[in-house]
Formats: sequence, structure tokens, C-alpha cells
Amino acid sequence: MQTEVSSLVDLGGDLAGKYPRTTSSGASIDPAIVEADLAAVRRDGYVILPDLLSPDELADIRTAVEPLLDRHGRNLFEGHTTQRVYSVLNKTRTCDRIADHPRILALLDRLFLPNYLLSMLQVINILPGEQAQMLHTDDGFYPIPRPREALGAATIWAIDDFTADNGATDIIPGSHQWAHRMPTDEEREPVVMQAGSCVFFVGTLWHGGGANRSTNQRLALTAQYCEPWLRPQEAFTLSMTRDTVRAVSEDIRRMLGYSIHPPFIGQVDGMHPKRLLEPDAPPL
Repeated sequence: MQTEVSSLVDLGGDLAGKYPRTTSSGASIDPAIVEADLAAVRRDGYVILPDLLSPDELADIRTAVEPLLDRHGRNLFEGHTTQRVYSVLNKTRTCDRIADHPRILALLDRLFLPNYLLSMLQVINILPGEQAQMLHTDDGFYPIPRPREALGAATIWAIDDFTADNGATDIIPGSHQWAHRMPTDEEREPVVMQAGSCVFFVGTLWHGGGANRSTNQRLALTAQYCEPWLRPQEAFTLSMTRDTVRAVSEDIRRMLGYSIHPPFIGQVDGMHPKRLLEPDAPPL
């Protein structure tokens, strides 16, 4: 591989020798399907993707995550009547399909630069009596003025059915295009979808968890992603054990930060981070 650099333009390519850039599994999705999904996202800021998880996958996820639901939110944003699980990849393999589903990666491949990152993977269980979460945007903490292209995107996966009464995520369609306008609660629209479905939305869309006025919990997972040159919400390179990183798919491994964004963002001691996974790699 040619690694000689003669100009700054050369630095925009993949300079890795032993570990070159890998192609995401999003390439396996029919381009016509992806373009239809992308058109909806660009128009409305979101798209609902039905029936991505089978009943068996839903059952496996529920069995794995329910024992982990041992704490409530610590503030109004997390929800005092909401249970959350962080560092999911270290605790179960059943949720990997949430993070690297090809239908989702196909959209990310078209929205962001190669080697985009997983920013967060989290279980969210909204219990009866929880109030509506404050409306927010997921990439609003990056200090770049609106209007602009989204710097991240999110998915929320229904493990339970999402209804208008049980805490379904509320969105404001079209709000991804707003500049300085602020949303109102009257504009909230619940994302109603069956278990196994997913809503994908860009980081500039105003949204928030809905109030749970039912007598049942509402179990979901969320995976969020960001451009490769941004700092993710979860510091996966610190929280994930090397055994976990070896066990996940190549797509997830790349999104955890075991990749290089040209020319050398993400390097470790001047080398590709995948070298840390080699059998004779020294401990950190």
C-alpha cells in the first residue's frame, strides 16, 4: 500500500497498512430501500422502520436486560421513574443487533463520513407514572450553530409496543430544519409502533420520551451515532474490555473507535488501535 504523503490532500485517504478501512454491512441493503428511507429522513427528520427484530430476538433481549434494570434515573432528564442500563455491550451480546443492524448502517453510510462512531447504547425502561421528558436534540451539546446538517443520529427500538399512553417517544416532525425556533409541548407527536420496530432520526430533530399514563412499563433500547471526528457520549475505548471488543462484530468494533479517521484521529502510540487486540499486545 502506498503510504507516502506529498500534500495535505493525501492525508484525506486511508493510510492504514495492516488494518485498512472496512466496509459496513449496510452495503447489503437494496439501494432502493435505503434511498426511500433516506428521503423520509431528509424530509421529516425521522423514519419508522417496522419489524426489524423477530419475536425470538425480542424475547432474548428481554431475558438478558430485565435482570440489569436495578436503578432509576438520577435527574429529571433521565427520569426518576425510568430505569436505564449503560455499558450494555459489556453485559450482554443480545443487543449487538441493535447497534449494527444493516438497515441502520446503510443510512449512516449515506449521512456521515466513513468510520462514524457509536456514541451510546442504552436500555431505557419507562415505568408507569413517569412524566414526559423535556424536549431536546441529541447533538445539541456540540457547540455549532443551527441550522446545519446533523452531526449525529439516533435509533430507538421498541421491545414493547409503543403507544400514545405508555411513554412512546415524542417527536416534532420537520424540526430538524429549524434554526433558533424552540418547540412547544403542543407540537409533540408520539411514535406509535409495534415491538420489533425502530425509529431512526437525525440529531437535530426535537424529541423526548413521552409520559407513561398506562399501567405497564415500556422497554426500549437506543443506539446513537456521531461523525468520526466528534467525541462520543460514552467513552467506549475506556469502558469496553478487550475481550468484549474481540467478541463484537467488525462493524461494532469499528464504531467503538477501533478505527482511524484520516489522517490519524484515533491512533494509539502512533499505531492503529486494532493492534491492541493482537495476542501479544502490551497492557494499557
